[in-house]
Amino acid sequence: AMLRLRLITWDVTDTLLRMRQPVGESYAAAARAHGVRVQPEALGRSFREAYGAQSRRFPNYGRGQGLSSQQWWVDVVKQTFRLSGVHEDRVLTPVAENLYRDFCSARNWEVVPGAGETLSRCRQRGFRMGVVSNFDKRLENILSQCNLRHHFEFVLTSEDAGFAKPDRRIFEKALRLGGVPPEQAAHVGDDYTRDYGAARAVGMHSFLLRAAGHSEEPEVPPEHVLPTLGHLLALIEK
Repeated sequence: AMLRLRLITWDVTDTLLRMRQPVGESYAAAARAHGVRVQPEALGRSFREAYGAQSRRFPNYGRGQGLSSQQWWVDVVKQTFRLSGVHEDRVLTPVAENLYRDFCSARNWEVVPGAGETLSRCRQRGFRMGVVSNFDKRLENILSQCNLRHHFEFVLTSEDAGFAKPDRRIFEKALRLGGVPPEQAAHVGDDYTRDYGAARAVGMHSFLLRAAGHSEEPEVPPEHVLPTLGHLLALIEK
């Protein structure tokens, strides 16, 4: 039977937008502009370490602990470079500020193939649309610059909500913003726990964007799996 959906909510990172290049490449280029050479691979490893430590110490961009998300990110960038052997503040401060600004724009993000067409077709079918993303407040601007913002009635970030997926409260807030009960809503995302499982836990439908061969996660019914975004409407309208 066709799902009686009125609202579709969307994850962003690796669902609608992806980085144009690995984070280590972006960081290495920013350092080169200040005359500092660091291997992109080393920066990539250092970034994962710094980002992980900062996320554990100050979850959700430090929102509950009085940090601004800009300060949170500037600290991550500086620590990334320190772990890669760069310690001079006259380099770290401008590089961190430039990277914070650059990741605010379409310079470092690109639209996942098929995303724009799928969003347009969903809107043509009359679905209400919103974003539910573990992201900081730059997301509105990034979506605008990548020409996707107009598809959505609301953009709910974890920084705005005060809760990050898989916390059920961010999905409950999205349902209030969309004005629909959970059984009339579906969430689309690429993460089994934060997107698929968390949306289903509040009673929403959910679709998991997953390339073929990703089977290390728990089984998901095939009618909930999207090999590409282009498969979504066929599954909804089955």
